[in-house]
Amino acid sequence: MVVALIVICEVGFWVLLAAGLATRYLLKMPRTGAALLLCEPLLEVVLLVATAIDLKNGAEPSWEHGLAALYIGYTVGHGHRTVKWLDGHAAHRLAGGPRPVPPPRYGMARARHEGRIWLGTLVGAAVATVLLWLAILYVDDPSRTDTLSGWMGGAWRAAGIHGLIALSYFVWPRKGPEEPEKQREPIRVSRG
Repeated sequence: MVVALIVICEVGFWVLLAAGLATRYLLKMPRTGAALLLCEPLLEVVLLVATAIDLKNGAEPSWEHGLAALYIGYTVGHGHRTVKWLDGHAAHRLAGGPRPVPPPRYGMARARHEGRIWLGTLVGAAVATVLLWLAILYVDDPSRTDTLSGWMGGAWRAAGIHGLIALSYFVWPRKGPEEPEKQREPIRVSRG
C-alpha cells in the first residue's frame, strides 16, 4: 500500500506541477496556477498520514516505510528548487519571459552551486531521519524497527557521497575554456 501511495504522490507531483504551470502561463491565471503549485506539499502530508496510519494499524515496519520517509525528505530538500527551475523555463517558453540563467559551469561559482544543492540533500536527510526516528518512537518496539534504523544510515550515506562529490568541485574546480591569445602587433618605431 505504501509503495503504491509513493508512486501516486510522485505522479501527483508532476500532474499538479504541469497543471499549475499550464494554468499560470497558458491560461494566464497566475493566482490559480500558484494555488495549484501550493497544493503539492499536501501530497507529502497525505503520504505521511497514510504511513502513520499503516504503522498504527499494526503493519510491520519495512523498507516501504523507510522509502516513504526518504521520499518526503527529498521533496522537502529539493522540491522547491525543482519547482522554481521548471517555473523559470515555463515562463520563458510559454510566456516570453527571460531565458533562465543556467548554473555556472566552471570555477568556484560552480563549486558554490554544487554546495547549495548538497545543502538540499542535507535537509532531505535530516527530515527523513526525524520522520524515521518518530516512526521508531511510534512503533515503540526495538525488535521491529531495525529496518527503519537502517534507512537512517542510508540517508546519511547518500548525503555523505553527495557531499564528497560537491567537495570535489571545491578541491578540483573545473577550469573554463581559455581565451585565445591576442595576436601581438609588431612594435613600429617611427624615425623622425
